Amino acid sequence: MRKILKEVRWGILGVGNVCEVKSAPAMQLIPNSKIEAVMRRNGEKAADYAKRHGIDKWYQDAQKLIDDPMVNAIYIATPPSSHLELCMLAAKAGKPVYVEKPMARTHGECLEMIAACEEYGVPLYVAYYRRRLPHFLKIKELLSEGKIGEVRTVHINLKQPLRPGLVAGSDENWRINPEIAGGGYFFDLASHQLDLLDFFFGPIERAAGFAGNQAKAYEAEDIVTGNFVFASGVMGSGNWCFSSGESSAIDQISIYGSKGKISFETFGKGEFILEQDGEPEKTFAFDLPKHIQEPLIQTIIGNLLGTDSCPSTGESAARTNWVMDQLTQTRIF
Repeated sequence: MRKILKEVRWGILGVGNVCEVKSAPAMQLIPNSKIEAVMRRNGEKAADYAKRHGIDKWYQDAQKLIDDPMVNAIYIATPPSSHLELCMLAAKAGKPVYVEKPMARTHGECLEMIAACEEYGVPLYVAYYRRRLPHFLKIKELLSEGKIGEVRTVHINLKQPLRPGLVAGSDENWRINPEIAGGGYFFDLASHQLDLLDFFFGPIERAAGFAGNQAKAYEAEDIVTGNFVFASGVMGSGNWCFSSGESSAIDQISIYGSKGKISFETFGKGEFILEQDGEPEKTFAFDLPKHIQEPLIQTIIGNLLGTDSCPSTGESAARTNWVMDQLTQTRIF
């Protein structure tokens, strides 16, 4: 039987940019939760983060943080290439794991992480925080209520211009290094979109696509197209390009039903548009939390305290990695 905690005392591995506002500060705001210690390979940066965020302890060795007896939960905020190794170390120490997305570089690595956490009896959560944002919860509610009838198909259209500064910048460069990230910006951004659709419609059971490198600006794929089918029967398609022109940039997911349509941005404001046959178009707008991961982290802490459940687990996140693997399997380079 899994141990129920009375207080969650986080140890954070890799306190980089995502920990400044998006995630870690929420761990200090939620009742019965605190950050016990942080770690970064660069000790000066670890110390600086700890000082700025009012945290007493810092490490530059991951194993030492994991072994800290006061730490009882681990947040892995490093790039994907180290997720498997750090997850296994944390699981072996008997400490619950919260890991950044994508969960790992490949579906195979995800399965190893799940197996390790099962072996040592610890829960595994993944930072697909859009599952708890208010506008996406509202979309799921409207879909469940049949506001657009039976869902027929969903289409993802994400295009971004090539930004040489981001490619060259050392802080961003790992996202387009397949050895570290598993792929390029597709793995970083499309993972959010595909996981969100899993949240809306359930698992994708079939997927196929093509991945290419058209701009030749870096090693990873910069364009992916594909199709997928959910176990529920809903069909979908996606078109992702990270070397488009400024004028063609777009972030849109459209869900078509037998009686209407819902469309929204994945990475924009907390808004979406509902179109129902015979009805005026409606725009729904929601405020998003300052610390964007806070609603999801709230469910993780609740689950560790035995009072809540978390919608983003190793099992659900691994499905997203499987879909990405399928969509990029055929490479046109």
